[in-house]
Amino acid sequence: MGYILYSLTFLAFVLFLVLYLTRESWISYVPIPDYIYTRLPTSFQSEIENGFTSDDFDLQQNVNGRDQRQGLDQAAKREVGKIMKRNKVGFDEARRLYMQRRFRDEGIGEDGIPRDPKFVSFS
Repeated sequence: MGYILYSLTFLAFVLFLVLYLTRESWISYVPIPDYIYTRLPTSFQSEIENGFTSDDFDLQQNVNGRDQRQGLDQAAKREVGKIMKRNKVGFDEARRLYMQRRFRDEGIGEDGIPRDPKFVSFS
């Protein structure tokens, strides 16, 4: 009986150790509900520190201009962060992938024209 308890304890320890050591590869797939905690309002400075800026999307201008807004959209920032971790891409590429997915979900083609068959354009 003691061997079974020892074996189960050892196996649980090894399992948790493996999960802990490989957490970077699977943590982005774990859903974290929004109701667990509420984050304090962020600013553009904290988003710069978290890597949500680039040469093409420069948030430093907002900080230097003393922009009073609370920062980027939380839901979009969360999705872009997941894409950055999951695909191991930079901020610009993750933002591009996010917008392509969002356009596809909203029914907008890659050329920027809605895919609605009833759409009429006068140009």
